[in-house]
Amino acid sequence: MRSVCKASAATVILASLLACIAAGAQTIKVPSSPTARARDVSMDDYRQHLAALSVLVDACAKNRNTKSCDPALIGPDDRVPIVNGSRTEQRLVRFGWLRVLFSKAQDPDLPVAKTTPKKLGDARAENTIQDQPPTSQLLKEAKLRLDADLAQSHAPVAPHPQERDVLQHVLSEREFRGLQQTSVRQSVLEKFGNWLNRLFESAANLKARSAWVGRALVWGFILAVCVALVYSLLRLERRWRVQLTQEHDRPAPGAPSARDWQLWLEDARKAAASGLWREAIHFVYWAAISRLEARRLWPADRARTPREYLALVAHEDPRKPGLSQLTGTFERFWYGGRPAGESDYKNAEILASALIAGSAPAGPREFSAAPEGGAR
Repeated sequence: MRSVCKASAATVILASLLACIAAGAQTIKVPSSPTARARDVSMDDYRQHLAALSVLVDACAKNRNTKSCDPALIGPDDRVPIVNGSRTEQRLVRFGWLRVLFSKAQDPDLPVAKTTPKKLGDARAENTIQDQPPTSQLLKEAKLRLDADLAQSHAPVAPHPQERDVLQHVLSEREFRGLQQTSVRQSVLEKFGNWLNRLFESAANLKARSAWVGRALVWGFILAVCVALVYSLLRLERRWRVQLTQEHDRPAPGAPSARDWQLWLEDARKAAASGLWREAIHFVYWAAISRLEARRLWPADRARTPREYLALVAHEDPRKPGLSQLTGTFERFWYGGRPAGESDYKNAEILASALIAGSAPAGPREFSAAPEGGAR
């Protein structure tokens, strides 16, 4: 039960945490930028894109308005194939820096402040502002960068032995000796984590548009967790009930059915062969009780008296009269102390034989299969 309680508490905490995450995701605005997605292009397409971007930078630097400096004009990122010897690698070229610059270029350059700072914090802030170049200067540098990238795209791909030696020297340091290749399990977990992130991101976007969808997802998830928890508890309860039933099916060590009825009958015949008729009647009585109890006529109990066994049998049961006569014979000779003879034992054995044969599905032959021995 401790493990079940711990599992239940952990499940409820997990559900509450996910609900809080999904509820808090409503306030997060995830901008959708379809232009930021990469596309597969050839080298010629990449060069044409760079030339078009250079023209756009000139127009933005000249006009400085929202139409000429629209970040959507940049287009998506390029995934360019690079042939390196016998291998072809995909190189992703991002233009996010240029989109940010275009967004900033829509506003005019800020005038340079010439005030004297009064505090040390103001001096540091002013120095930081003065260290940043104006947007017009950044547009000129962007133009130079695009031209350099265009020139580099025409140059042949050459190996870089010096850079490779530096990288190998860095990777041979002690900090990188324990690095291992990513295993399949780690890759699968990473992909699963990325899928979860995309799922929550899409759920957040959907919830921002339609609030009821987000609430339905949150409460649906909580309901699913509660149903799974209840189902697990029911399965555990059923499993415990089956185990308890199996334990109760086993007779107690002191119960009559804990010892096979054939062994009781064998002891009775050995006692009869020795002329111990009272002991023989005692053993034959318990042989009948053991057989009836093994057939689940009543639950096993080592503290039950002969009269209590008799009271457990229904009045309409055909075995009731025979068990009543055998119980009376057993009590008269065993508890009453009366001397018994061979005829008394034979009558008790006939009654026990009828009870044993009547409780077995195989009929009277089951009693005749008992071990032979002793006088009858």
